[in-house]
Amino acid sequence: MSLKIVFMGTPEFSIPSLKILKQSEHKIVCVYTQPPKKKSRGQKILKTAVHVFSENEGIKVNTNNLENEKEYRNFIKLNPDLVVVVAYGQIIPDIYLKNPNLIFLNLHASLLPKWRGAAPIERSILNKDKETGISIMKIEKKLDTGPFIKQVKVKINEETTSGELSKKLSVIGAEALKDSIELISSGKVSFKKQNEKNATYAKKINKIETQINWKDKADNIIAKINAFNPKPGAWFFLKNERIKILKAKEIIQKGEEGKVLDDKLTIGCSVNAIQILKIQREGKREMDAAEFLLGNNIKKGTKFN
Repeated sequence: MSLKIVFMGTPEFSIPSLKILKQSEHKIVCVYTQPPKKKSRGQKILKTAVHVFSENEGIKVNTNNLENEKEYRNFIKLNPDLVVVVAYGQIIPDIYLKNPNLIFLNLHASLLPKWRGAAPIERSILNKDKETGISIMKIEKKLDTGPFIKQVKVKINEETTSGELSKKLSVIGAEALKDSIELISSGKVSFKKQNEKNATYAKKINKIETQINWKDKADNIIAKINAFNPKPGAWFFLKNERIKILKAKEIIQKGEEGKVLDDKLTIGCSVNAIQILKIQREGKREMDAAEFLLGNNIKKGTKFN
């Protein structure tokens, strides 16, 4: 059975799901996304990835705030059979969720109940989890607590970055979302409750967290570099300049914390060391460590803050 769907999403992560729904038998009656933002220089207006895609595909776009009472009346006029939410960036007001005839279906980037909240991908990498995944779940009033239809697991290793994992989960999640909607449309869907005892929370990333502390263990620093790649980036100070590390590997070597141990940008940590492989100066392009060293006189014994 063909369904009338309202889609709510904002970043690039949402695009595979929107694409797969656009190509399905179902009809997208409207797409809700966050409003355009002004870029600081030149005040250029930047539309969200979902906004741009939807306009190109001829899909109706709404960027208004859901809290507006008039907006709720407009939503009801759409008369959707289902609402699909993928990284929308706004909590759905309770008045919408109370509609007894509507399911709000959410693609969440973790194996719920683990990593409920705003930053599940970054938190799973920071925690050095061996696996994560996606959950297709029903939205309820409390954040990420609703029952789920389907979960798909994905392996994580010590080289997995947030950017890589996000792309993989967005594609896998889109397929799982399609399968879940087919179950709903055929009347064969069943929901499984989350186990509250296993719930953990992925709080929003704080800017303070992104600074590298050389007193930490090398494997923790590697996890931080991977979790914050590509954004916002894990960084340290070198002569009062903020430097981002984009890729590094752990080296079994002892040395003073924060001190350069050789001519290959190996830095001492509390346990073992890290060797920087890719690096980026503030406002500059990323480069390999060897190229960075050619233009910067960083000798063995230099101390990083």
